[in-house]
Amino acid sequence: MSQPPQTPPPPGSGPRDAFRGRPALAVGVAVAALFVIGGTVFAATSGGDDAPKQPAGVAAKPSASYDPESLDEGRRAGESQMLWHAEAPDVPGTGADAPGMWITDRTVVKAAYKQLVAYNAGDGYPAWDPIAFPQKICAVTPQKTADDKIVVAYLSGSGDGAECTRLQEVDLDTGEQGWDSTLSDSAPAVEMSLTGRTLMVGRSQSGTAYDVMSGSKLYDRKKYGDSCFPTAFAGGEKLVQLASCDAGTTDEHEEMQGLDPTTGEVLWTLPIDKGWTVERTYSVDPLVIYSTNEDKQAWNISTFTSGGTFRSQVGFDEDFAPDCTPAIRARDLRGCAGVAADADTLYLPTEATSGANEIVAINLSTGKEKWRVKSPADEPMLPLKAEGGRLIAYVRPSHDAGGRVVSIPTTGSSHKPAELLRNPQAAADVEDGFPATAIDWADGRLYLSATRLTGNDDPVEKLILAYGK
Repeated sequence: MSQPPQTPPPPGSGPRDAFRGRPALAVGVAVAALFVIGGTVFAATSGGDDAPKQPAGVAAKPSASYDPESLDEGRRAGESQMLWHAEAPDVPGTGADAPGMWITDRTVVKAAYKQLVAYNAGDGYPAWDPIAFPQKICAVTPQKTADDKIVVAYLSGSGDGAECTRLQEVDLDTGEQGWDSTLSDSAPAVEMSLTGRTLMVGRSQSGTAYDVMSGSKLYDRKKYGDSCFPTAFAGGEKLVQLASCDAGTTDEHEEMQGLDPTTGEVLWTLPIDKGWTVERTYSVDPLVIYSTNEDKQAWNISTFTSGGTFRSQVGFDEDFAPDCTPAIRARDLRGCAGVAADADTLYLPTEATSGANEIVAINLSTGKEKWRVKSPADEPMLPLKAEGGRLIAYVRPSHDAGGRVVSIPTTGSSHKPAELLRNPQAAADVEDGFPATAIDWADGRLYLSATRLTGNDDPVEKLILAYGK
């Protein structure tokens, strides 16, 4: 896959249109921030006299500097609590991945190296014994099913030639392990997604769909036409496929297709002009695509209808900066946080060159700016989710102030952020130790979790921080 330019062009150099038949618009340079962090295995609760029961292999007490009770001693009026935290398991000194974070009405579940660990959402007590996989976890479904299940993929062995071919379904509430399966062909890396009852397992030139309830194979997505091969999939509310066509020829280009998740039937096809690479889908419903052109030193953000027809493209000068994980071994179309969308609007953070940034609301019908709002603190603000006529956003902490969760009205004339949670200043250093994380807001609580562990044991790395009132 060709990569975005390492040195972005100045604002105004803009993209040509990546999608055939539309004029070029001059826009700015989108800067994608990368996740690089550490932090996994035990929870301590701030409140109550009884010590929580602990699974085997977990330290009897968390590091004192991270003790939520001691941090609460300096809590100021109006500040939230650090409700609990989880410490990292032992991982190799070279580090390990800690992908995903899933929250149900009962549990917070996290993958880390070779383990899946779970905590009660409110108090951080272990919800079920950790699941130890025989080899490293190599992929997870970012989404969960309607009945709170996920699928974990792990390596077939420990050597350099190990393949990411073993699949295991897990119930997030109980830890019960359901069906398991082995991919029939070799796959050094995969990416997975859930759309309704369909699990899609994508590989470098193909994809296989399974019924996530039973593990039964539904269909394969392989070469089509003369020379088009699937290269990536994005799931969630809808299922889309990205393909590489005519590789090595003068007509080399990519195509995106909408798929019926149950049957694999192609619903629509969108050809993309030669030279353009689809890097991310900021949303699949509505469909929003971010693409780059290395030769032109340009980028493009375009939106589409549910039928795959062109809707609009962002047509104004701006430096956007969502948090995007680097796609190293498998293309990760949905690997960006700090971006949100509803039926009519895309919400993107601007780059914070110093201090506060802004969130820009973009009209999906026109590609024009609707409004923008500045971070209420001298730190960047990232959109988390759009729901119920409001945008939920996270304001990053500083060395002397905790982070915040704010609510921004998405309609009307005022978009002033209203504070939902202000994290304690006494724990600012702990929170600021998560320079990039998986972030979620659920049931009035803020959850931060590490997506990469460094293997550094001094001090013990953090996996999850949970805040609430």
